[in-house]
Amino acid sequence: MSEKIVLIDGHSILNRAFYGLPDLTNSEGLHTNAVYGFLNNLTVAFDLHAPTFRHQKYQAYKGTRKAMPEELREQVPLMKEVLQSMGVPTVSMEGYEADDLLGTIARRSEEK
Repeated sequence: MSEKIVLIDGHSILNRAFYGLPDLTNSEGLHTNAVYGFLNNLTVAFDLHAPTFRHQKYQAYKGTRKAMPEELREQVPLMKEVLQSMGVPTVSMEGYEADDLLGTIARRSEEK
């Protein structure tokens, strides 16, 4: 299995957000529109602990996969909390896997 990495051209996204949004400032007068726009470009999808439409069609779907280790399971809420505190949106939908949601978001983004 090859490792994947997401590389983000920070200045490209920052410039796009800066010019694509109206000038926003915080209570101290610091300009924040580029930061706001940058963070709004990030979305993280999570699976839910519920059967998906694939499980309904094929009972043995992921039948050989090991259960998530408790040491990992306890970190999921923490990760979601960190993302929320950073203002990064997360999406989950019962009946669908994160891959399904990301594929839909990617397709809709291409259409725009």
